[in-house]
This record gives sequence, C-alpha cells and structure tokens, in this order.
Amino acid sequence: MSFRSIPQLLTYSAILIAVFAVPVSAQPTLHDRIDAALSNGDPQFKKQAAASADDAMFLRRITLDLTGTIPPAEKVRAFVADSATDKRVQEIDRLLASPEYARRMQYVFDTMLMERHPDKHVPAKDWRNYLRLSFLENRHWDDLVQEMLTVDGTDEKTRPAAKFLLDRELKAEQVTRDLGRLFLGRDLECAQCHDHPNVNDYLQRHYHGLNAFLSRSYLFRDPKTKKTSIGEKAEGQVAFTSVFTKEEGKTAPRVLDLPEIPDPKIPEEPYKVKPAKNVRSIPVYSRRLQLADAITSTENQAFQNNIVNRLWALMMGRGLVEPLDMWHSDNPPTHPEVLKLLTTGLQEQNYDLRYLIRELALTKTYQRNSQQKADAKSTDKPDYRVGLLKPLSPEQLAWSMMQATGIKERTLNGLKAKKIKDDPQKGPKLTADARWQEEALHDALWRNVDSFTVTFGTVGAQSSRFDASANQALFLLNGPLIQSWLVPGGNNLTARLKKLESEKEVAEELYLAVFSRFPDESEITQVVEFLKASQQETHKGIPELVWAALASDEFRFNH
Repeated sequence: MSFRSIPQLLTYSAILIAVFAVPVSAQPTLHDRIDAALSNGDPQFKKQAAASADDAMFLRRITLDLTGTIPPAEKVRAFVADSATDKRVQEIDRLLASPEYARRMQYVFDTMLMERHPDKHVPAKDWRNYLRLSFLENRHWDDLVQEMLTVDGTDEKTRPAAKFLLDRELKAEQVTRDLGRLFLGRDLECAQCHDHPNVNDYLQRHYHGLNAFLSRSYLFRDPKTKKTSIGEKAEGQVAFTSVFTKEEGKTAPRVLDLPEIPDPKIPEEPYKVKPAKNVRSIPVYSRRLQLADAITSTENQAFQNNIVNRLWALMMGRGLVEPLDMWHSDNPPTHPEVLKLLTTGLQEQNYDLRYLIRELALTKTYQRNSQQKADAKSTDKPDYRVGLLKPLSPEQLAWSMMQATGIKERTLNGLKAKKIKDDPQKGPKLTADARWQEEALHDALWRNVDSFTVTFGTVGAQSSRFDASANQALFLLNGPLIQSWLVPGGNNLTARLKKLESEKEVAEELYLAVFSRFPDESEITQVVEFLKASQQETHKGIPELVWAALASDEFRFNH
C-alpha cells in the first residue's frame, strides 16, 4: 500500500494519531557519541583510522580487560565461528556479569588505591575481599569512596574499608598527597611548603585544605584488642607559611578551590567521648566525616574527571590526561569533548563504573585493530585511530599463563572432583556454580599469582609504561614455577600438543591456547620446521615451543 492511499482509508483524526504515534528517534548511545567526538573536526580521521579488530583479537582484548585472563582455546574457536551480528555485545555483557569481572576490578582498584605497599593494620586479604564483593554487587564509585573515607576501623564488618587511611598511618604528607592524586588527579606534594614551583594551578592552600579534614585525627591502638583505629580531637586549626615568600595563611577544610567548610559553633561539651588515657576520643563534630561528602560532591568536578580518566586509561591504554595524577591547565585533556561526555554519563548513571566500562568497550575506538594503516600519518597527540598496545599487569600475566598451559583447567577439575567426592549430594550442583568455581580456583592458585606480582609488580605510583628487568627475564627463562607448568601431564597444553598427529595441528592448538588466534601460513611453517628439527627430542621440543610462545612479546601485551 502506498503512502498516498492512506487518506482514502483513514479519517483526519486517525491520520493525526498515526503521525504523532511515530516514535521519536532515540538519542545516540554514549559509545556512539564518544566515537563521533574523537573524529570531530578531522575529515581524514575515518579514512586513516584502523579497521575494526578481528574477532580473535577483540575476544582476547575484552577478556583480558574485563576478567584479567586470556580466553580458552575452545572459546576462541566458538567465537570466531559464531555468525551472530551482536556476539560482541553479548560477550561484553556476559563478561561483565561474571565473577571474574569482580576479581579483575579487585586487582585494578587494589593496585590503584594501595599501590602494592606492604600491609600495616588491615590484611590485604580482607581489603581485597571487600573490593571484590563490592564489585560483585556493583556498588557505585561514590558509595565506595564514601565508605573508605568515613569508617574508623572499630567495626569488624566495615574495617577492611578503613585500609586506605589506616595503612597510611594518617601521616599528613602521605594521606594528603594520595587523596589529591588518587581521587582528584592532582599531585599536590610540592605544594605543601609553598605554591607549586612548576604548576601554577597547585596552591599551598589546596594541599592544606585537604589536610585540614584529617589534621585533628590520629591513630588509636586499643590496649585490649591491640587493634588500631581512628580517633579525633575537637579542636585544632591549620596554618601554613610559604618558605619562599614567608606569606602566612590558614584554611578550614576545603577541596581545591571549592568553598571552605567552616566548623559549626563549638558546643559546651564538644566530645561524645572525652580524651583520656587509653580512650579513643570522639568529637561531637568531626572534620574527618566531612571529607567524603566534600570529595564526592557533585560540585567537585575533579573527582568525576579523575575516575573517568582512569577508566579511559584502563580500557584505551593511556589517559585523556597523562600522567593520571598531573591534571592542570598546562596539561589539559587531549579530548575535552570526550571527557565531558564521560563525566556527564557517569553522573547520569550515579557513578556506575560497570556502565561506563561497558560503554567504553562498545566504542569503535576500543575495538580498533592495533595495526596502523600503512598510509596513516603519525601525530604527537594521541588520536586513538589505532588500538594502543597495553602491557599485561602481573596478575593478568599470571592468570593468562595458567590459562594457556592448562593449569587452571587441571586445578579446577581436581577441585570439583574432590568436592563431589566429599559431598555427593550437594557437590554436583555447587561445583557447577560460576562463583564457586572462581573462588575455589583463586584460593587454590593465589600463591602463583603472588609470585608474579613480587617479580613483575612495582611499589608506588603505577604507570602504563613497559619496563622489563633482569629478574623478570630470569623468572620467565628458567623459573621453576613456569617450568613445572611445561611438563606434560594430564590434559595440560604440552600433553595435548604431544597427542596431536600433525605439526600443523600443533601450530593451530598452540596459537589458539597462547595467542588466542589462528596462526598464519608463515607461523605454521615456523612451527613445523622447529618440530622437525627437534624430532629426535620431542619431549623437549614441544615444551620449548610453548615456553617460547609464553615468553614472546606478543603474549606480554594486550593488542
């Protein structure tokens, strides 16, 4: 039926109903707006932008970023063979809903907030479990920060969240600096004794304004339980003098250039619990408890910008502002429009980090090939025309090696068999649960992961730079842990490869297991030639082949 025949069949009123019933086109998604913003004003962008990553590259990248490990070989086969047009969206959603996602975020935020410093008052196990459960429940970022900055360590249920403050001993220099760096994206260390000599935006009052929230607080060690918590005095002001100009100043608590938060009128009795020997004092009015509200306030744009920038760096390989904790007017974001889109989206979704990570994963920008087009021009400014290479974190490297060599599968099968044997009635149902599997596997293999973090991790501010050391090379070259994973046994990778009939099959299974992709013809030829040259010592040839793949540059990076 043509459009012109409609008036012959409908009354005038019906026409109006039909016209106004047409749905208004939906607003473009955040991920579409991000892609559009990156190419705005550059007519050559689309022409020079790298093509989309193929299915195998995408699957490896998204699995590493969302779950901290490479996908199994059989998953790669199935995903590449799947003809569904929405399979990437489905895979992103599946990974985000998995318990492995919560574990990955546990690693990411533990490293970001505690920077691999040794334990002091709160065991790392308790703190990491707190983070993992928070991400399992998809608690929003402002809610988490509120809790971390308000708990005092006296309640065992919430004590793990106090690690951020307790393990820094409430030392003014470290706590103030880390509040600025990790929650505001500004390293104010050099503004403690004077305005920053190199960054005009960082002023002495900014440093001491943050310090004023905590200057009355102190660590209290309970003489009975021997546990440390946070006490606070009802008085104490913050004053400062510039060592350069001798100018004096004072400040109430404040966040950067936001208004000061004045103390209320001091009541006749300023304490809920008065100071005394072996007593943790508690004031009626707590400056420390104002910190979380001030940091997470909707007026505090720095808080929103900081977490958005860090998530962008996590997914894209570098921040819109680099270094992540040096945000100032002389080091502005490379793409202000993208930053605005992200912060607005985060606000609209009430600081839902899972939502923002999903939108980033859905962008064409994230899904681009890591190979630059031959005719694309290089620029000093990062323009995201190509997928950036990202070195694997120590945890990603550990879990990926255990996935590739078959250690994860072998361990999980053993754990499941033992549980079923111990509890024949409930065991089969319990061991089929994804969360039980993830937790049991982690508990069984965390010491292996710890070996990698000791060797490949760095204490202090984290960087996206790749720096290798002699200890790392020796660990990969002849470390007993990795060598033990290469000994053929059960159904591990080397055992599976030895059972295959042709060298071509070996090459395919090796590349799928280690690199999460099919080999090309030249790579198959290399494997075939290597195996033929070592056929007199097959028991050595295949383990050496697997080791070479695991120690390669390709395996160490997320493409």
